Amino acid sequence: MAEAAGVINRAGPRDKETFDSVVAGSPGDIQEVAHAVRNLVYEVLPKTVEVVWPKQGSVGWGIGPKKFSEQFAYLMPFKGHVTLGFYYGGELPDPAGLLPTSGGKQVSGRLSMRSLKLSTVAEVKQPALKKLLQAAVKHLVDR
Repeated sequence: MAEAAGVINRAGPRDKETFDSVVAGSPGDIQEVAHAVRNLVYEVLPKTVEVVWPKQGSVGWGIGPKKFSEQFAYLMPFKGHVTLGFYYGGELPDPAGLLPTSGGKQVSGRLSMRSLKLSTVAEVKQPALKKLLQAAVKHLVDR
């Protein structure tokens, strides 16, 4: 039987082993940024369903495990930053202008994906980012 592509973590933030496996290849300061983003996601939505995609090197968060229909955000770690993406970013209120004004679309045209690069924990702690995550959760739940 084929192994599932994503590893679902329904246990919450205390279960971080698989998450750590995805960020382990990044420098320590970027790992800290990734963990700060993860902590913020769980602060905004304590019952977040986290899906770690080891082969893709990414992590998704949502109300269920399905990427495009049940998740609101994803993270990809790199050497100098983490990318925090929003599946419906183009539809979110973003008064601070954290997200670019254009981005990718799913084949069906429903998604308006947007992402930003975060290089420091201070960037993660900015109130505008928390508001953006709150808006992403609300958008997913209300649609």
